[in-house]
Amino acid sequence: MGAVEQQRSLEQIEGHAWGDPPAGATRLIETVHELRRRPVSELTVEDLRVLLGQQVGLDVLVPVALEVLAVEPLAEGDFFPGDLLSAMLRLPVDYWKVHAEWAARLRGIVAGVRPDEVDDDNLQHEILAFRDGRH
Repeated sequence: MGAVEQQRSLEQIEGHAWGDPPAGATRLIETVHELRRRPVSELTVEDLRVLLGQQVGLDVLVPVALEVLAVEPLAEGDFFPGDLLSAMLRLPVDYWKVHAEWAARLRGIVAGVRPDEVDDDNLQHEILAFRDGRH
Protein backbone atom coordinates (compact mmCIF):
# COMPACT_ATOMS: atom_id res chain seq x y z
CA MET A 1 0.00 0.00 0.00
CA GLY A 2 1.41 3.34 -1.02
CA ALA A 3 1.85 6.36 1.21
CA VAL A 4 -1.07 8.15 -0.44
CA GLU A 5 -3.34 5.17 0.09
CA GLN A 6 -2.36 5.04 3.78
CA GLN A 7 -3.67 8.58 4.23
CA ARG A 8 -7.15 7.17 3.60
CA SER A 9 -9.33 5.36 6.14
CA LEU A 10 -10.60 1.80 5.85
CA GLU A 11 -14.02 3.24 5.03
CA GLN A 12 -12.54 5.24 2.15
CA ILE A 13 -10.37 2.40 0.84
CA GLU A 14 -13.14 -0.19 1.01
CA GLY A 15 -15.79 2.26 -0.20
CA HIS A 16 -18.15 1.25 2.58
CA ALA A 17 -19.10 3.52 5.49
CA TRP A 18 -20.51 1.76 8.50
CA GLY A 19 -21.94 4.91 10.02
CA ASP A 20 -22.37 5.31 13.74
CA PRO A 21 -22.35 2.25 15.98
CA PRO A 22 -25.78 0.95 16.94
CA ALA A 23 -27.39 2.23 20.13
CA GLY A 24 -26.16 0.31 23.14
CA ALA A 25 -23.07 -0.96 21.32
CA THR A 26 -20.20 -2.26 23.39
CA ARG A 27 -17.03 -0.23 23.81
CA LEU A 28 -15.29 -2.61 21.42
CA ILE A 29 -17.86 -2.03 18.68
CA GLU A 30 -17.66 1.73 19.21
CA THR A 31 -13.87 1.55 18.95
CA VAL A 32 -13.97 -0.50 15.74
CA HIS A 33 -16.37 1.97 14.14
CA GLU A 34 -14.11 4.87 15.12
CA LEU A 35 -10.94 3.14 13.90
CA ARG A 36 -12.48 2.47 10.49
CA ARG A 37 -12.66 6.25 10.01
CA ARG A 38 -9.03 6.93 10.99
CA PRO A 39 -6.34 7.13 8.28
CA VAL A 40 -4.49 3.81 8.08
CA SER A 41 -1.18 5.66 8.57
CA GLU A 42 -2.40 6.83 11.99
CA LEU A 43 -3.35 3.38 13.31
CA THR A 44 -1.23 2.27 16.26
CA VAL A 45 -0.13 -1.28 17.05
CA GLU A 46 -3.07 -1.48 19.46
CA ASP A 47 -5.48 -0.24 16.78
CA LEU A 48 -4.20 -2.89 14.36
CA ARG A 49 -4.54 -5.56 17.05
CA VAL A 50 -8.14 -4.57 17.76
CA LEU A 51 -9.18 -4.45 14.09
CA LEU A 52 -7.41 -7.68 13.17
CA GLY A 53 -8.85 -9.36 16.25
CA GLN A 54 -12.31 -8.46 14.97
CA GLN A 55 -11.32 -9.48 11.41
CA VAL A 56 -12.04 -6.00 10.08
CA GLY A 57 -10.24 -4.65 7.03
CA LEU A 58 -7.99 -7.67 6.71
CA ASP A 59 -6.95 -7.15 3.08
CA VAL A 60 -5.83 -3.63 3.92
CA LEU A 61 -4.41 -4.18 7.40
CA VAL A 62 -2.62 -7.53 7.16
CA PRO A 63 0.12 -6.08 4.90
CA VAL A 64 0.46 -3.11 7.28
CA ALA A 65 0.77 -5.46 10.27
CA LEU A 66 3.32 -7.57 8.40
CA GLU A 67 5.46 -4.46 7.93
CA VAL A 68 5.26 -3.71 11.66
CA LEU A 69 6.07 -7.31 12.59
CA ALA A 70 8.99 -7.47 10.16
CA VAL A 71 10.65 -4.73 12.21
CA GLU A 72 9.43 -5.85 15.65
CA PRO A 73 7.98 -9.40 15.74
CA LEU A 74 6.78 -8.95 19.31
CA ALA A 75 5.24 -5.50 18.76
CA GLU A 76 2.98 -4.72 21.69
CA GLY A 77 -0.45 -3.14 21.86
CA ASP A 78 -2.14 -2.81 25.24
CA PHE A 79 -1.94 -6.41 26.43
CA PHE A 80 1.47 -8.08 26.14
CA PRO A 81 4.58 -8.23 23.96
CA GLY A 82 3.53 -10.06 20.82
CA ASP A 83 -0.20 -9.31 21.03
CA LEU A 84 -0.22 -8.05 17.42
CA LEU A 85 1.45 -11.27 16.29
CA SER A 86 -1.14 -13.21 18.30
CA ALA A 87 -3.97 -11.41 16.49
CA MET A 88 -2.40 -12.33 13.15
CA LEU A 89 -1.92 -15.96 14.14
CA ARG A 90 -5.58 -16.21 15.15
CA LEU A 91 -6.87 -15.26 11.72
CA PRO A 92 -8.77 -18.13 10.07
CA VAL A 93 -6.79 -20.82 8.29
CA ASP A 94 -8.86 -20.18 5.16
CA TYR A 95 -7.68 -16.57 5.09
CA TRP A 96 -4.05 -17.68 5.00
CA LYS A 97 -4.80 -20.25 2.30
CA VAL A 98 -6.20 -17.51 0.05
CA HIS A 99 -3.31 -15.18 0.87
CA ALA A 100 -0.41 -17.62 0.62
CA GLU A 101 2.19 -14.91 -0.06
CA TRP A 102 1.27 -13.08 3.14
CA ALA A 103 1.22 -16.39 5.03
CA ALA A 104 4.75 -17.07 3.79
CA ARG A 105 5.88 -13.66 5.04
CA LEU A 106 4.30 -14.35 8.40
CA ARG A 107 5.97 -17.77 8.55
CA GLY A 108 9.32 -16.06 7.97
CA ILE A 109 8.62 -13.61 10.80
CA VAL A 110 7.47 -16.38 13.13
CA ALA A 111 10.56 -18.46 12.28
CA GLY A 112 12.72 -15.67 13.66
CA VAL A 113 10.99 -15.58 17.05
CA ARG A 114 12.86 -17.56 19.70
CA PRO A 115 10.62 -19.36 22.21
CA ASP A 116 12.53 -17.85 25.13
CA GLU A 117 11.55 -14.36 23.90
CA VAL A 118 7.85 -15.12 24.36
CA ASP A 119 6.42 -14.74 27.85
CA ASP A 120 2.78 -15.51 27.01
CA ASP A 121 1.98 -19.25 27.02
CA ASN A 122 -0.92 -18.87 24.57
CA LEU A 123 1.29 -17.03 22.10
CA GLN A 124 3.94 -19.75 22.41
CA HIS A 125 1.31 -22.35 21.49
CA GLU A 126 0.02 -20.21 18.60
CA ILE A 127 3.55 -19.83 17.24
CA LEU A 128 4.23 -23.56 17.45
CA ALA A 129 0.91 -24.39 15.80
CA PHE A 130 1.58 -21.94 12.97
CA ARG A 131 5.12 -23.27 12.49
CA ASP A 132 3.83 -26.85 12.41
CA GLY A 133 1.16 -25.98 9.86
CA ARG A 134 -1.63 -26.73 12.31
CA HIS A 135 -2.99 -23.30 11.54
